[in-house]
Amino acid sequence: MFVNKKGWYLLLSAIIFSGVLTGCESDSDNTDTSAPLVTDNSSEQPAVEEASDLPVFRIGLLPDTQGGTDSAGQAHVAMHPMREVLKHQDAAGVSMVIALGDLTDHGSAVEFAEWRSVADEYAEKGIEFLPVMGNHETSYAYTVEWIDNMRHFIPQDAVHMPGYEWVNYYVVRENVLVIGLAYYNLPIAFEWIKQVVYEQRENVDHIVIASHDGLIGAKYGQTREHIVEGTKDDNWVYQVQPQIREFLADNDVIYVQGHEHQYQRSLISAKTALNTLPSSSTPTGGNYRMDVYTQIMAGNASYKGYEFRYGERDLVQMIVSQKNATLSNGSEAYDVNSSLLTFQGPRVDYVSYFAPHTAHSNDASEAFEADWKLADRFSRTTDRCETVIYPDAIPEGTRSALVLQPEYRTNECLAPQGGFAKLMGGRNQTFNRTDTRTRDMGFTPGFSRAESLNDLMRLSYQWLFQYHESWTPNLNSPLRAAPDYDNNELIIPETTIDLKEHVTLSWLPATEETVSDILLVSGTQNQTGVYQDDYGVLKDIEVDTGLAMSRPNGSAKPPVVLPTTATKSWDIGTAVSDRYVLAFTGPEGADESLTMAIRSLEGGEQWSALAAETCVVEAEWQDSFLGTAPERAAGCDEQPLVGFDPAQPNQWWAVLQQDVELALVARSDLN
Repeated sequence: MFVNKKGWYLLLSAIIFSGVLTGCESDSDNTDTSAPLVTDNSSEQPAVEEASDLPVFRIGLLPDTQGGTDSAGQAHVAMHPMREVLKHQDAAGVSMVIALGDLTDHGSAVEFAEWRSVADEYAEKGIEFLPVMGNHETSYAYTVEWIDNMRHFIPQDAVHMPGYEWVNYYVVRENVLVIGLAYYNLPIAFEWIKQVVYEQRENVDHIVIASHDGLIGAKYGQTREHIVEGTKDDNWVYQVQPQIREFLADNDVIYVQGHEHQYQRSLISAKTALNTLPSSSTPTGGNYRMDVYTQIMAGNASYKGYEFRYGERDLVQMIVSQKNATLSNGSEAYDVNSSLLTFQGPRVDYVSYFAPHTAHSNDASEAFEADWKLADRFSRTTDRCETVIYPDAIPEGTRSALVLQPEYRTNECLAPQGGFAKLMGGRNQTFNRTDTRTRDMGFTPGFSRAESLNDLMRLSYQWLFQYHESWTPNLNSPLRAAPDYDNNELIIPETTIDLKEHVTLSWLPATEETVSDILLVSGTQNQTGVYQDDYGVLKDIEVDTGLAMSRPNGSAKPPVVLPTTATKSWDIGTAVSDRYVLAFTGPEGADESLTMAIRSLEGGEQWSALAAETCVVEAEWQDSFLGTAPERAAGCDEQPLVGFDPAQPNQWWAVLQQDVELALVARSDLN
């Protein structure tokens, strides 16, 4: 059995045999999404080393740039999308661009020359490139061609994996370890990766692993390709897959990849999704994280797009963002995607943008200027607590299974210098929805790992999909893998998936301006109620019924009633989160002379009161306030509902509808 956790082994056995640069300004606060999420909190005499005193390292992600072939059979690079991505990332001030494989279609000299003609312009400006090899380079290009063309970009100080030089390598920049891996090389390089991390762990706060593909895919994924549908006794992925998930989760890795020609961000569990508990704190150990790592499929910069196949691998995956555009089957455009990771001290800020286009070739007539819209984001630090908030569409009577939580509720997340924060109420009523298409899997007795159709189904439920029982519900369908005995195939039926929210509470040290440590709340504002089909065609979540068999009871997901704040737009620059309740307990000695203050997540220097002093309610929080707010002074209705608990002198609470950066600040220090 592949899992070495005895408890999960028994649970799984019982189950099997029982039968997710130009955004618009938010209308809910002064958040400016036109710049990467970087905080600049300078002061003349800081009490501690503030974020603005720490160096910034910003990475741009360049997805696949294949351009297809012309009428003469010559393959090309998709130069129009590539130029737009690099222009966007240059304007954002990136230090490094990670090219995520499939730079070319056929690995030809013509294509490498085209790719370099675009990349060289930005390399000459000082941007560092870190290219990784994709399957289209592996399949078509000789290693000598890869080295001849990419050695001009691969950093000179890169440390190469022995035996895989120029293919797998790493660099350290500021406090970030960046590891680049070729297609299919994650399992091959795993022992080397562990050695590198152990050697560098004390020197870095963040780890980024970049490869063309990964363990869990949207269309592909090594788990499906080499384990479930793998070859008999071919164990190079099988024997290390659980250990890889556990190691990446233990080290809080951000795993970035291309290959899928669509955008997706998800959490991959070290255990299983239903056994990945929300994090909190313990009296002796402090704050702890969830057993997950972040996986980012960086989207598309090519002239082809893929539909969403197979869907969420719900046994181990929780999707928090998903968008594809295929220019087929009713989809009217491709997407080009540009994503940015900004590291500063213990903090990482992420933004991802998209722009639709219809270019098919490098003909001058098909050139376009990308109209970038903000599609995804998060901000967090290494000192954090986190949870997955499920959509408020879980059918009545579904067992909670410990983690199926649609409410914004957490346990205490401890501030470094005393006090804590926690979420205390509200429901996730604004969520995105996506369809997948039906696919099949096959086997060949004596050749495949699976010896029978039932064996193939067993592998699917052991590695990819959550087997449905009342005590382990599958919210996507009661039958994720269905045997077709007549055709001797395993069917993965189409289904409708509701995306989750990854909500984090993170801490930064107090500054001269704040009495408390600084709290970042992130992940509440990423979904707007948009619904797409498997090819990227927009549907209406308030009108259109989901696909058949997409609820645990075998029915279709019904339309939902969204809050009036839901925009149903891919552009989250104007997104408003569902109302949630935040409790903020200050350090010992905090009293009513302080107030909850807010600062822009995108680099604002000034703190301002979350609510005017005359609007702050003196009362203990009551759940009824979410439905009927307590009486406040005239003119306070336009301000957030903020309270101070007089029975507990250092405790505040607030009802919010946005991601925030908060701290307790002396009223006398505010303008």
